[in-house]
Amino acid sequence: MQTVSTAHPMDELKNRLRLILNVLPPGSDIYYIDYPVHGNGGDLLIMKGTEAFFKENRIRVRARFSVLDFPDGLAVPKDHILVLHGGGNFGDLYPAHQKLREKVVADYPGNRVVMLPQTIFYKDVREFERTAAILNRHPDVHLYVRDTLSLDMARDKFGRCGVYLSPDMAHQLWPIRGRTDPDKELLRFLRTDIEKTAGQDRLEASGTGDCLDWSTLYSRTEQRTIRVFSGVLRKGKGKLPVGQIWSRYTDRLVKKAVDRFGHYRTVQTSRLHGHILSCLMDKPNVLIDNAYGKNASYFRTWTQGIASARLLAEPANKQSGGKL
Repeated sequence: MQTVSTAHPMDELKNRLRLILNVLPPGSDIYYIDYPVHGNGGDLLIMKGTEAFFKENRIRVRARFSVLDFPDGLAVPKDHILVLHGGGNFGDLYPAHQKLREKVVADYPGNRVVMLPQTIFYKDVREFERTAAILNRHPDVHLYVRDTLSLDMARDKFGRCGVYLSPDMAHQLWPIRGRTDPDKELLRFLRTDIEKTAGQDRLEASGTGDCLDWSTLYSRTEQRTIRVFSGVLRKGKGKLPVGQIWSRYTDRLVKKAVDRFGHYRTVQTSRLHGHILSCLMDKPNVLIDNAYGKNASYFRTWTQGIASARLLAEPANKQSGGKL
């Protein structure tokens, strides 16, 4: 008699993150670099998943630095691994994070560098070539990417690096239990930044459902508090354990997102982590693509087998997921 698997597809995605242990072994000593100190809840979900992954695998975080407070000339023990936060900022759209990533690779040739799952996108092929020259000089760089387009680009450019395919680190949070009695019908969780599309604009104009983004989910007081944390780290004045306080505060911010999503029966979103959070909550959701194909590529690579999720739209000005 054939055995039928009852495992949820999200179980498989969470389990696949264990492949990262091939280069970041259980019990490792690490520095965790470029953790987010801003109001993008997607990055906060990635951070929470990353920290949960570290804890589950007894990976010891000896220091944490954001893009705001990573110091010049930092002494790092040779047996410590430098682990860079994952997400969607690998490329030339978000230069501050890319410059930090490249600085770490260039300044620490004697330490293993592990870059957690990223999406790659460059507008300028010359910038991509410059990044490749830096990464390929390092003897022990390992890059995880979140979709097959990024995988193809990384394997083409980063010939001396280990390049691997992996889901987003937020999948480590599966499952997230939300409320069982949603009292509203539709949440439209839509981008308001440089990655939104004309197709999304037309959808917004139809006027149904409640519209939110990370910037409107969090109150003015919460956004002001986030800016205070950023300012303290940027100025280097914090003798208090700012990172520990930020970690507790972001627990509150993530919980607010979970609670808000829990009020709705369905979600339409152009935010990748609006989609991933909905999947983590096993909530019906429709994913709309972003301006350069990141969302569609992620869906086709990882989440198209989830019954509660579907892909609605291609970007209005498609750029092949960042392929140059």
